[in-house]
Amino acid sequence: MYWHFKNKTGWMNDPNGLVWFKGKYHAFFQHYPYAPRWGQMHWGHAVSTDLLHWEEKDIALFPDREYENSGGCFSGSAIVKDGRLYLFYTSVSEELGQTQSMAYSDDGEVFIKYEGNPIIKESPLGDNTDFRDPKVFEYEGSYRMVVGAGIHNIGKILLFKSDDLFKWEYVGEILSDAVFGSCIECPDLFLLEDKFVLMFSSIKSLPHRVCFATGDFNGEKFIFDNEEEPFFPIETGPDFYAPQTFEAPDGRRILIAWMYNWSRNTGSGRTQVGAFTIPRQLEFNIKDQLVMFPVEEACGLLKDESRFVTAENGRLKVIFEGKTIIDRPYRDEPDIMVLEDVGVVELFLNGGTETITTYIC
Repeated sequence: MYWHFKNKTGWMNDPNGLVWFKGKYHAFFQHYPYAPRWGQMHWGHAVSTDLLHWEEKDIALFPDREYENSGGCFSGSAIVKDGRLYLFYTSVSEELGQTQSMAYSDDGEVFIKYEGNPIIKESPLGDNTDFRDPKVFEYEGSYRMVVGAGIHNIGKILLFKSDDLFKWEYVGEILSDAVFGSCIECPDLFLLEDKFVLMFSSIKSLPHRVCFATGDFNGEKFIFDNEEEPFFPIETGPDFYAPQTFEAPDGRRILIAWMYNWSRNTGSGRTQVGAFTIPRQLEFNIKDQLVMFPVEEACGLLKDESRFVTAENGRLKVIFEGKTIIDRPYRDEPDIMVLEDVGVVELFLNGGTETITTYIC
């Protein structure tokens, strides 16, 4: 691939800790370096100055503590405070289950785990089986953390608050619904223009596995704009999961997702699995619709025709080497822009109101 990041060897999935720090974009990711399959999780690390060309760095987090001796270092996020980069992640151990931990760095190269880990040792639900993926953000001079969770087959998003990033207090549930399965994953809550956006991934096979909602947030509760039908998709393709956003230094809200899916057979002979989508900018269009489109740095790669894509007779198709990847009816022929890379076709329909990600290799 030329424009999409993928690691050199082993397994990669969720993007973690997306952040701008000391003149570079940093993207961490779930990583098992020893084989192209899921294993005890590490945090891989890559940096970029333009969001298109990425340099893979040394592994940032190894599962080398007792509180990580089972699943390792699961997904999380990053934030910069007083010139220091803080990583928040789910530590998974045999004794404690899933807990929330922290590491920090002053140079973006060497990461030190906080001696007081785990910083959140127990789920307020009373069960640490599904309690993961902390996303930390600043809110009116203090900090908030949303965590994916679930119990009794009801997916939830839990909210915590802190004044210093070290001591966290449970606030309550901002979402609880069995429709999303036993656990909600990779929640994200952020201010975009004058609205808050709630985004998360569902482990249940819904029509669209990544959900968006808009509303208001008062520091303790999320109030949906549309209480009757609050959730909507933007991405409808098969290879888009666990997206995370961050704020670029120019104020843009940028999203990167894992480009693969759990149902795929990795096949034999591969040494590497998984990649990132092209970074995308989130914004509201003139109709007040939430849309995403490639970042400005990648817009020059877009084209309005592709040998892999056809839109005719009321159907949109993506076909690769004779295999139909996408075949959908559309009442009105959409306006389509396509971004291609080796093994990748990403479609942006009607100005980014819908996107379709296909990882065809």
